[in-house]
Amino acid sequence: MSTLKWKIDPNHSQIMFKVKHLMIASITGRFTKFSMDVETVNESFNKALAIDFSAEVSSIDTNNTDRDTHLKSLDFFNAAAFPLIKFTTTDYEKSKNHGSLTGELTIKDITQIVQFSVEFGGEANDQYGNTRAGFVCTATISRKSFGLLWDAVTEAGGVVVSDDVKLIAEIELIEQK
Repeated sequence: MSTLKWKIDPNHSQIMFKVKHLMIASITGRFTKFSMDVETVNESFNKALAIDFSAEVSSIDTNNTDRDTHLKSLDFFNAAAFPLIKFTTTDYEKSKNHGSLTGELTIKDITQIVQFSVEFGGEANDQYGNTRAGFVCTATISRKSFGLLWDAVTEAGGVVVSDDVKLIAEIELIEQK
C-alpha cells in the first residue's frame, strides 16, 4: 500500500466559524495560525489514513479587538491554559466529490466526536509542479458542550450568543515529495 503525505497551504486556506448574535445575524471569525498534516492511500483521497489539525487560539480574529480579547479569556477559550484547538480523524468516507470526515475535536480540555461534511474540489498542479487538492469541510457544534459557557441575555430576555457554532474549513493541501 502506497501512502502520500500532504500539508495544508495556510496562504490558500481558511479556518472559520459562524455564530448567531442576538439570534438575528451571524458573526464570522477565523483562526490565522493553523497546521494540518494528512496521509492518504495513493492519490485518490478515497481513504485518508490520518489527518492531524491544530489551530492557535491566540490567532482568533473576528475583526473586533475587544471581542477577540474576550474570546481568548477565561469566559471562552482560556487561551493561556489551552493554546490549541485540535482535530484528529477517526474515519473518512468519500463517494465521488462528497464525503464524511469523523474525528476527535478538542477544545479546552474537552474532546468530542464531530462529523464534518466534506466537498472535494479536485486536484491540480500549480506553476511549480506541486500537486494540490482542495476541500470544503463544514460541521455544527454546541459551544457549551466544549466548555465555552459564557452567556448573557438582553433586557428583553433574548440570547446574546447562540449555542450552535458552524465550523467552516476551506482547505488547500500540497503533496509532500
